[in-house]
Amino acid sequence: MPDSSRPLAIVTGASTGIGYYLARQCAEHDYDLLIAADEPEIVNAADELRSHGTKVEAVQADLATLEGVDRLYAAAHGRPVDVLMANAGRGLGKGFLDQSFDDVRRVLDTNVTGTIYLIHKVGRDMRSRSAGHILITGSIAGFIPGTFQAVYNGTKAFLDSFSFALRAELDGTHVSVTCLMPGPTDTEFFARADMLDTKVGAGKKDDPAEVARIGFDAMMQGKGDVVSGWKNKLETALATVTPSSMLAEQHRKMAEPGTARR
Repeated sequence: MPDSSRPLAIVTGASTGIGYYLARQCAEHDYDLLIAADEPEIVNAADELRSHGTKVEAVQADLATLEGVDRLYAAAHGRPVDVLMANAGRGLGKGFLDQSFDDVRRVLDTNVTGTIYLIHKVGRDMRSRSAGHILITGSIAGFIPGTFQAVYNGTKAFLDSFSFALRAELDGTHVSVTCLMPGPTDTEFFARADMLDTKVGAGKKDDPAEVARIGFDAMMQGKGDVVSGWKNKLETALATVTPSSMLAEQHRKMAEPGTARR
C-alpha cells in the first residue's frame, strides 16, 4: 500500500456484515483501508468501498492462523495504522459435545488467538507513536453463559474482558481501546453457525450498518465500550444481576436447535 497523507484503518472480517459497514464508516470519514477476510468476497467488498473515493487494499487470509495475521500486517508495508478494527469472528451452534473439535478450535483461533495476535502487533506500533484507536468487536453474549453456543459466548467473554484490561494498560498513551458489544445482528453469522433453526437465529435482528455507526462513533470519542441498541443495553444490565444458572437456562430457550419451531 503506497504512502499517503490520509490515515490508515485496518478492518478484519470486512467482507460482509458489521465488518463491512465498519470499513464503510472509515471510508466515509476519509481513511484509506486495508481490509481482510478468509473468503474471496473480500475483493468484492473492496470494489464497493472504493466507490467512496478511498484507497482500499484487500487481503484474503486465514486470520485463525498466525501466518494469516502476519500476511495482513505485512500488507501495511510499515505504514502507520491509525485505526484497527478487530472484528473477525466465527460462531458455532449446537451442543459442545456434538460439535467437531476442529470447528471448536477454529472458533477459538479466529475469535481469540488471531485477534489478540493482530492487536499485539499493531498495538505495539501505536503505543510507540502514542497515537491510535483500537475497536474490538465483543458481544453482549460475553455476559451470558451460552447454552448451545458455549464456545462462542466464551470467546466473547474473553474479548469483552480483554478490551477493558488493555484499555487500562494503555492509559496515558493516547491509544484508545473500545469494545463494541452488539446483540443479534442481521448478518450471515447465524447461517454460518448453523443456527437458523433456533429462536435467536430466526428472530428479529439489528441493522449491521447502524451497529457499525454506533461502534465507530464510540471509538472516535474514545469510549471504553458501547452496547448497541436499547434492548441489548437492558439485557446486559439484567445479566449483571441475574444468577448464571438462570442466564444459562434463558439462553437455552434462544439457542437450542429446533426452538425456532416452538
